[in-house]
Amino acid sequence: FAIAFYARNMILSGSERLRAIRAMAQDKKRAVFRLLTSTSETPGNLDISDIAREHEPDNFFRHVTSLSASKIADGLIDPKLVLSWLLTALGAPAGLLGLLVPIREAGALFPQMFTAGALRQLKRRKWAWAGGALVEGMAAIAMGLAALLLTGAVAGWVILGALAMLALARSVCSVTYKDVLGKTIAKSRRGTATGTAGTIGAGAVLAYGVLLAFAGEGRLALVTGGLVLAGVLWIAGAVVFASIAEEASEQETGSGPARRLAEDLGLLARDAQLRRFILVRALLTSTALAPPFMVALGTQAQSARNMFGGLGLLVVASAGAGLLSSYVWGRLADRSSRKVLILTGLAGALALFGTLGLNVAGLLAANAGLPVMIFILMIAYQGVRLGRSTHLVDMATAETRAAYTALSNTIIGMVLILGGGFSLVASYAGLATVIAILGVMSALAAVSALGLEEVQSG
Repeated sequence: FAIAFYARNMILSGSERLRAIRAMAQDKKRAVFRLLTSTSETPGNLDISDIAREHEPDNFFRHVTSLSASKIADGLIDPKLVLSWLLTALGAPAGLLGLLVPIREAGALFPQMFTAGALRQLKRRKWAWAGGALVEGMAAIAMGLAALLLTGAVAGWVILGALAMLALARSVCSVTYKDVLGKTIAKSRRGTATGTAGTIGAGAVLAYGVLLAFAGEGRLALVTGGLVLAGVLWIAGAVVFASIAEEASEQETGSGPARRLAEDLGLLARDAQLRRFILVRALLTSTALAPPFMVALGTQAQSARNMFGGLGLLVVASAGAGLLSSYVWGRLADRSSRKVLILTGLAGALALFGTLGLNVAGLLAANAGLPVMIFILMIAYQGVRLGRSTHLVDMATAETRAAYTALSNTIIGMVLILGGGFSLVASYAGLATVIAILGVMSALAAVSALGLEEVQSG
């Protein structure tokens, strides 16, 4: 009896200690949450429900964790850099290289207006994001296996096919993420969540870029392993995202897919701010399209230069810019996403026109020439991603958020497809002409963003 009594007390004592440890961990989590967001947890600061507010600290870290995993994975398979080098190393036809960016970017954006209606029927849209991330993970692992087992045109086409599957899965994640973010994280903290994830992801990708620069003969194995790791990260992100506490949304009824598509298109006619936002975002695609042309201009006179050196340069510059700027952009976006879009347009124009100036002066190929310009452009690019995401979430209501996201992403997907025409412009008019056009687009984006409303003040 004494032994049983002692064992019972030990179990109860252990349970109490476990509860105390959990309570302490929860208190520390809330303290870190307040430190990162620098805001109080009073209802007046929030535009989410009482239930969502109760779960917000936990959901904040789940958002950061899953989005960090996704951003690291994105950097490990970057089509502009990593996959372009990989296809060349595997002996795939050069013509396949030009398909990588359009498949990845347009494939992730263009389908959204046609799939958003079905996704809005889900009561809890976190499952759509988690499912999409799971498919992305499997697609990335398929790329790694193709790089390990195949060569030549077969390897190229298999990787392109897996990239297309990844892009379609990403379109599902994109159209549902902002809706889940808007339901679970308060307006003044959304940019901080995505900015923190961007900083973590950039730090990891920066370390990967350094490894690539010193990999030597093991570069192909490192890139292949990176693809498999990206797949594992996406799958892990899916598991974490599925654990987010999301309240059920009301299902939309009464409209068929064709009617819903027409209703979404009608938003353009009724909402002048949406039209201006899409215009600004379209002009800011210059920051995404420019890097390959900048690198090509910088290495034009050095055709014999090791192309992997250029890859390492871009990976390090892009990740370093994200590491230093993502959290800052996110915090600023929580105060004024409009100002973020203005500043990114100006920074993009500075980098692009600066590239032209250095080229004319014969300094672009210098050690600090092209790297600095790419670094500035990547800072602008990170700001574009965080600014337009935060602005869209905060300008929309719970009822229009998914429609705004799908509509704007589909239109930008079409713009990116048309952006493939810059390759023809470069062939006939030269790289400098393309960079000048993209610089003008960035400057016009800053001017156009002046007419956006301060949606965070509402």
